[in-house]
Amino acid sequence: MRYLISVILWLFPCFALALEWEDQRVFNEAAQGPQLRIISSTDTALFAPLIEDFILGNPSISVEYLVTGTADIDRQVRATPDAFDIAISSAMDLQLKLANDGYALAIDSIANPDWAQWHDSLFAFTSEPATIVINSAAFAEGATPQTRQELIEILRARPDDFRGKVGTYDIRQSGLGYLFATQDARASETYWRLMEVLGSLDVRLYCCSGEMINDLTDGTIAVAYNVLGSYAAARTEGKDAFEIVLPSDFQTTMMRTAMVLNGTPEPDAAEAFVRQLTAKKTRSSTNAPSLPLLGTDDSVDERATIALDPALLTFLDKLKRKKFLSEWENAVIQR
Repeated sequence: MRYLISVILWLFPCFALALEWEDQRVFNEAAQGPQLRIISSTDTALFAPLIEDFILGNPSISVEYLVTGTADIDRQVRATPDAFDIAISSAMDLQLKLANDGYALAIDSIANPDWAQWHDSLFAFTSEPATIVINSAAFAEGATPQTRQELIEILRARPDDFRGKVGTYDIRQSGLGYLFATQDARASETYWRLMEVLGSLDVRLYCCSGEMINDLTDGTIAVAYNVLGSYAAARTEGKDAFEIVLPSDFQTTMMRTAMVLNGTPEPDAAEAFVRQLTAKKTRSSTNAPSLPLLGTDDSVDERATIALDPALLTFLDKLKRKKFLSEWENAVIQR
C-alpha cells in the first residue's frame, strides 16, 4: 500500500507537499522487523532520544521519522491516512479534530487523566508552556518583562529599539501558533493589545519556534512571543544570548499529543510506541530527552493546561476561524 501511495504522490502534483519534509531520518535501519513511519512536528534532535529508547527495548523495529509543520500534518494525514503509523503534533486542536473524525485507533488502558486524552484515541505525553524569549543584550539596561502588559509598556517606550526586532507565529500558517493565539485571546484582552503593538513595530512572522530561536540567538530579533520553552531550553549554543520568560499574568500550556492512525499496517508496533511515550516511568536511555514528559512530571498544573476537550474545536469552525484570522490580520499586518 505504501508503495502505491508513493506512486500516487509522484504522479499528482497536488500531493507534492508530502515529499517536502523539514527533516527525515531512519532509526535502526538494519532491523529485520516492522518499520514504523511517524509524521511529527517535533524537531528530530528533541525527539530522537525517545525513539532510541524505544528501539533499545524493541531492537527488531525500525522507525522512519518525518518532520513537517502542524498544519501540514493535518493535511497529509487526511490526504494519505495509510501512509503513516503515528501522528505527533503540538497543535492539540487539529489532532483532536483528526481523532474525532475517525483517523485514530483506540488503545485501551493508557493511564492518562481524562483531561490528557480523548476517547482512548489521542494521548498527551508532554506539557509545554508558551513563553516570551528575549535577547538578553536588548534588555541589559532595564528590567526584563514578566507579564504581557510589562512587555507592551517596554515596547511602547522604546519603539526605535524594537522596530523590526520582534517576532511571533504566523498563525495563518502555523497550527500551533493558531492554537496559542486563540487560547490567549480567550484568557485576556491583553493579547489583542499586544498584537497591535507588535504590528506597529513591523513584527516578523515565523512558521515555528526553532526559526524564532535562531533569530534570537544571532540578534536578528530581540523578542519572540509564544515560543515553546522546551525548544529554547534545549539550545546549548548561544544559550547566554537569550532569556526564557514564563509570563506571570497567565500561562498558556499545551500538551504534545500522539495517535496511532487508523490506516496503520503496523498496529501492534505503533501501539507499543505510544504506550511507551505515555508510560509513567523514568526512561532507560542514557540520552535524557529534552521534552518535558507528562508521565514523569507530577508538577503539571491542570488549571493552566489546555485540556483535550470539545472546546478545542470551537475555533476550528470555518466561520469562527475566518473571523479570528481577520481580526488578527487587522492587528498585526498594519499596512
